Amino acid sequence: MIANIKHGSRNFKIDLSKPLDISIPLIGTDANVNAWYLPPPKIEPHQEDDFIGKVSEGAAVNFNNIWFNPHSHVTHTECLGHITADFHSVNQNLKQFFFLAEVITVAPEKLGDDMVISEKQLKYALGNKKREALIIRTIPNLENKRSMQYSNTNPPYLLEEAIHFLVKKGIMHLLIDLPSVDKEKDGGALLAHHAFWNIKEQPRQNATITEFIFVPNSIDDGCYFLNLQVAPFENDASPSRPVLYKIME
Repeated sequence: MIANIKHGSRNFKIDLSKPLDISIPLIGTDANVNAWYLPPPKIEPHQEDDFIGKVSEGAAVNFNNIWFNPHSHVTHTECLGHITADFHSVNQNLKQFFFLAEVITVAPEKLGDDMVISEKQLKYALGNKKREALIIRTIPNLENKRSMQYSNTNPPYLLEEAIHFLVKKGIMHLLIDLPSVDKEKDGGALLAHHAFWNIKEQPRQNATITEFIFVPNSIDDGCYFLNLQVAPFENDASPSRPVLYKIME
């Protein structure tokens, strides 16, 4: 199915029958991706008295309970409510779902004991391009990102200066294949989060950060349309399924 999208003064064509899913699904085992020192998620049949919610155990239906934390266990999209005292729901703040996006590949640089993404790297990758969303794929880009256990590993992160650059560029939706835009242990500073949402000056209520994506190597760098959908949870963050569509020539 070919869709025609008018964006600004330009018209684009995308093939809706060829989605490129860049989410990581939730599975209820130790092989699930994980961060922030939590145990793995659980997907288990509900049990009550003699009832076990599993057809193979005699029930009429499969009836599972699911325990997870969106920040720790799955591709998720978060809003500024992640770091504010006042409640903000990503389900309320994200009201549009299609965005012109750029996929870039970045090799984090060494800074002391850390690996970081710098302003210089993002300037080189983006140049003068105007985009609403940015998808960052870090290298090495191996399949084990789908099941990585990140706790206490000090993963790469974005420098505050890099985030300031993205905000000036007008990036409203930032997607990364890491557990956080910030350093794992920074004493609660969360410099990148604060910079992206501009909390102290003019909060960017419609801006979102999506973490724990996975961009297969078969997806080239370049311009796409992004469909960013979240599960309708009234929470600061929700499981999400970002899907890319190639722009047809």
